[in-house]
Amino acid sequence: MTPAGSLTPAPCQTYSSLMFAMELEKAGAPLKRTALAIPAPADGEILIKVEACGICRTDLHILDGELKRPKLPLVMGHQIVGSVERLGSGLTRFHTGQRVGVPWLGKTCQSCSYCTNGQENLCEQARFTGYDIDGGFAEFTVANQQFVFALAEGYPAVQVAPLLCAGLIGYRSLRLSEDPHRELKRLGLYGFGSAAHILIQVARHRDIEVYAFTRPEDETGQAFARKLGAAWAGGSDQPPPVPLDAAIIFAPVGSLVPPALRAVRPGGTVVCGGIYMSDIPAFPYSSLWEERIIRSVANLTRLDGEEFLELAAKIPVRTQVTTYPLSAANEALRALREGKHEGSIVLEV
Repeated sequence: MTPAGSLTPAPCQTYSSLMFAMELEKAGAPLKRTALAIPAPADGEILIKVEACGICRTDLHILDGELKRPKLPLVMGHQIVGSVERLGSGLTRFHTGQRVGVPWLGKTCQSCSYCTNGQENLCEQARFTGYDIDGGFAEFTVANQQFVFALAEGYPAVQVAPLLCAGLIGYRSLRLSEDPHRELKRLGLYGFGSAAHILIQVARHRDIEVYAFTRPEDETGQAFARKLGAAWAGGSDQPPPVPLDAAIIFAPVGSLVPPALRAVRPGGTVVCGGIYMSDIPAFPYSSLWEERIIRSVANLTRLDGEEFLELAAKIPVRTQVTTYPLSAANEALRALREGKHEGSIVLEV
């Protein structure tokens, strides 16, 4: 996911009442507990009362200044689940009280060649939730109604939240790993965190064998992968026991690309699934030869969201979640950085 240039948002109208938010004032600083005016929805927007917001590694990249152009001060958070509190004028797609989800992609121009050809995720005027637009580390947020998903009522909010980025990026990565000439039977996942623990459930639903790679010493993560159905789990310094049809790298570690290439068969694909990755080291051409492919995944499209959320409800995907209160957002971010919990971390609001 590579964000385009930020646009300065227009000032919004406000209610007289206040809300509690955790706000980023500058890169590298902890989030600050702040009282902000509750924003009023402009035309085309809805005001959402936030129930839960997932924490994503992208949030760490913003916090650390690795993504260079966030709106500051900023309310982060782009895996938002809540209920519609108020509609902007003339909106009929949602109704007050309806359960909705807000993803990373917050707005596009809807008229450029990317937007009109099914690649709105690459729009040069795109704006992103929790980066260009205030997100869900708050009691309320506003969102463009065209980029909001209706959610099934059966899922608890904390279970749904990780689906809105970790799940969606995993789903898009899986789609882009597929070979039109050959069935995907063996899939490697490098980094077994929030996205991978969701994607393995989709892969197993499709009878795809999953081979999980973690940090070499992470025996707990390897056991977690096997518990969720991985055919094999080991350290990222190990080769898989069989050639893979494709591999997806969720860890932001460029040095994983060469071993992933060596792990896939001729014609296989390595997908880099993160918004940020450290530099890929030089590697011999022989690792790429035989029509192996390296590709990245940028953002998501609304079609990805609609397809994946419908599929996730049918499987059904069950996320393993550790929750923190909104006021403990800094603790939750630290826990993510340290790999303290299996699965996903979610703020309950």
